[in-house]
Amino acid sequence: MTKQDMTPRQPRATGKPAGVSLNRALSKLGLCSRTQAEVLIAEGRVRVGGKVVRDAALRVDLDRDRIVVDDRPVVAERKVYLMLNKPRGLVTTRDDPQQRDTVYACLEGLDLPFVSPVGRLDKASEGLLLMTNDTRFANRLMDPASHLPKTYHVQIGTVPDETMLDKFRAGVTVDSETLTASSIELLRSGGRTAWLEIVLDEGRNRHIRRLLAAHGIEVKRLIRIAIGRLPLGDLAKGAARHLTPEELALLSAE
Repeated sequence: MTKQDMTPRQPRATGKPAGVSLNRALSKLGLCSRTQAEVLIAEGRVRVGGKVVRDAALRVDLDRDRIVVDDRPVVAERKVYLMLNKPRGLVTTRDDPQQRDTVYACLEGLDLPFVSPVGRLDKASEGLLLMTNDTRFANRLMDPASHLPKTYHVQIGTVPDETMLDKFRAGVTVDSETLTASSIELLRSGGRTAWLEIVLDEGRNRHIRRLLAAHGIEVKRLIRIAIGRLPLGDLAKGAARHLTPEELALLSAE
């Protein structure tokens, strides 16, 4: 090994820094989350080019730098693409400061590299959640410019007439954010509740709940049933499975 190989690669003196930060590199390689990577780095368990590195912001080249964690070289994991039928009551995060149950409980026992959620569903929401270790794939799907439609079935605590539905469709401004939907249709009603189908082409924090709350409407259940042309289908609640090549093609065509 040459002296150059033994020296961690440093940022360029001018222009855009080369590569990615070390903690991000470990995440992109499928080893762990960025937060977990920062802990490994701080504990001196990570070496780049043969030398211990404790700076999580160090820029590294994934194609050229040799990264070792606990004496094991870190190599890119196989690309994994999962769909999960998220149950109500789980938070969409790896580590929760409040010690709440997370969606990763649904993946226990599966032989998987580190995967991250593609977007989020809040704790009270259910349905289709994608998870992957392919950051380019995830970033493309989450890019607001993609306008990837997401379809939800929403149970509300009232039976709306067409006038009320038109008010929902007109959108609202809440906390300086304009909340609208691509479409809102009545699916069915009975008693004092109704189910709506709502399609969004953007996803702001608690978008649907805030839109309806602005009209004094209570959301009883919120289930995401499709992302783009990919349906949740009959996947059991709490279950996860790999996407098929045909399903990946549906998302790639968006």
